[in-house]
Amino acid sequence: MGRLGSKRRVGEEAELEAVEEEKEYEVEEVHDRLQSSRNSRLALFGSDLRLGPRRRRPPRRPAVDGEDGFFHDHIILPDNKLYLLWTKFILVWAVYSSFFTPFEFGFFRGLPDKLFVLDIVGQIAFLIDIVLKFFVAYRDPDTYRIVRNPTSIALRYCKSSFIFDLLGCFPWDIIYKACGSKEEVRYLLWIRLTRALKVTEFFRDLEKDIRVNYLFTRIVKLIVVEIYCTHTAACIFYYLATTLPESMEGNTWIGSLKLGEYSYDHFRELDLIKLYTTSLYFAIVTMATVGYGDIHAVNVREMIFVMIYVSFDMILGAYLIGNMTALIVKGSRTERFRDKMKEVIRYMNRNKLGKEIREQIKGHLRLQYESSYTEASVLQDIPISIRAKISQTLYKPYVESTPLFKGCSAEFIQQIVIRLQEEFFLPGEVILEQGSAVDQIYFVCHGALEGVGIGEDGQEETILMLEPESSFGEIAILCNIPQPYSVRVCELCRLLRLDKQSFTNILEIYFVDGRKILSNLTDNNEYGGRVKQIESDITFHIGKQEAELTLRVNSAAFYGDLNQLKGLIRAGADPKNTDYDGRSPLHLAASKGYEDVAQFLIHEGADIDLADKFGNTPLLEAVKQGHDRVATLLFSRGAKLNLENAGSHLCMAVSKGDSDFVRRALAYGADPDSKDYDHRSPLHIAAAEGLYMMAKMLVDAGASVFATDRGHYSARRRAQVG
Repeated sequence: MGRLGSKRRVGEEAELEAVEEEKEYEVEEVHDRLQSSRNSRLALFGSDLRLGPRRRRPPRRPAVDGEDGFFHDHIILPDNKLYLLWTKFILVWAVYSSFFTPFEFGFFRGLPDKLFVLDIVGQIAFLIDIVLKFFVAYRDPDTYRIVRNPTSIALRYCKSSFIFDLLGCFPWDIIYKACGSKEEVRYLLWIRLTRALKVTEFFRDLEKDIRVNYLFTRIVKLIVVEIYCTHTAACIFYYLATTLPESMEGNTWIGSLKLGEYSYDHFRELDLIKLYTTSLYFAIVTMATVGYGDIHAVNVREMIFVMIYVSFDMILGAYLIGNMTALIVKGSRTERFRDKMKEVIRYMNRNKLGKEIREQIKGHLRLQYESSYTEASVLQDIPISIRAKISQTLYKPYVESTPLFKGCSAEFIQQIVIRLQEEFFLPGEVILEQGSAVDQIYFVCHGALEGVGIGEDGQEETILMLEPESSFGEIAILCNIPQPYSVRVCELCRLLRLDKQSFTNILEIYFVDGRKILSNLTDNNEYGGRVKQIESDITFHIGKQEAELTLRVNSAAFYGDLNQLKGLIRAGADPKNTDYDGRSPLHLAASKGYEDVAQFLIHEGADIDLADKFGNTPLLEAVKQGHDRVATLLFSRGAKLNLENAGSHLCMAVSKGDSDFVRRALAYGADPDSKDYDHRSPLHIAAAEGLYMMAKMLVDAGASVFATDRGHYSARRRAQVG
């Protein structure tokens, strides 16, 4: 029982997979020739995929409706099931009309009663189709929305094929007889051949249908093309023979024809089947350029047509041979697309993927198949420098007009542009999800998207609409936070993508533009409402960026990297900013003795008297480290020691015997009579320790020998008592 149940489950799964695979097919035409305009190509692809807007707010009627009957508000939706059935019915009549029109032109001068009735029925069917087309909605090529306005539908149809459709429905046989059998009227029958376009569209759709063997479809198509060409040529051959008077029948290809003992004299009296067979035989052997010699042109008109026909046959033969070769070597792009689509469908069936994700996968496969949309393959072999210029030409206008980059430098914009990648997204796709880590910034070129947030009640709420010249993903990347809202496509979108690493690298070089971007996030009206709820995150990030920038400037000053320091400051870094210890770049340059760096910082407006958290000024740092040249430079610019507890510092230096520090401190403004906590002056310490040279230096600097300490001892007395 277990084995039987297992086999049953396997059988059910196989049957389900077969049913699902049968449902998966592509019937849309992917154009090989596209207009040069990028907007036109986007619109073309939108119309190819039958894409329309999918906005969640406000609710709207579905774009595709096959359940609401034939009419919906007096408008027929293009994917209505009944209307699709009607198009198949019209296809049958189009096939009939395409083949019968040349036959009627060549072999009839007035239709028999039965054929006349059949022809009238067909024309009535086409008239009904014309009427229906005035009520069939269409997708606007710019907005991709379904247009249901009757006036717009009528104008669009009238500007397209309405005239040819209407003229094709005229009863030309009746008009021919009413006009006295004027031959010129019969030439208007060829207008009906415009219906053959419906047949060619059918074969294009059939090639994309993966339920039908591709090789079989292509072979049938090629056979139909060959049969139709020879059929039309046969009708014209016979027509050329019948337009001459009966007295000149012998001067025609068929009137002069004699096969064996059988002669075609008075050929008009022969039955229709024999005449058509003979004409078709002539057309086929001429097309194949076999030229047996049994049938050939006789008069000049026939010779001219044979020359034109054979010239056309050379082109047709090359087309047929080329297609057969492509079938053998599997070189067709369409066939490769079908094979990949089959593999993907098997994968989706095996993993039981949902309908929505299946549609998205198939849509993107079609997008990749039509590589001319992104032109990546075209530009692949072009040098990077030229590709950069192409990117600037194509993408720079979109990036410059983005509010995020308002006021940024041209160099920064240029670096952004050359790193952009073009992508297309289909309606309904979620590009970024709320709460996810973001690795890309997107810029909208065409289409529309919506920012969706999850409310407190768990319901979706549309926060904002993203249209051309908008961007998204920048808040999460700049502030290093999760994506604050989901982004969903409403209309077919053409986006420009910039990855996070490239953007971060650019900001490290053009950090002033980065500060401008953050300012745009909070100050720009278009961004203010969007980021209000995360304004604290942005403010925190701005402070963090400022601190990192200060550390970079201080690091350059500490290592004496004047070139980097110049680049940072000239790019907008403030030389007055301090680090966590209150040290400015001038503090570090003075402590390390970099005269050129200190001179540059002073020139750029650094505060020469700024004290850090420990009370040290740049001049004091230079004095402590013994950098006389830097100390002299600072002192000459008016810098002060601002030595707090100068007495304690000097007394400590004297007790250590640090005469260099004492000398420099005195030289740059330290008070030689300053006292420590015990009211002792540096001279008291020098006298008590017997430091003659130190005492002499202090006396020469103006130290008082009569100043007393807490014990009322003068320096002289301290020297006496030791």
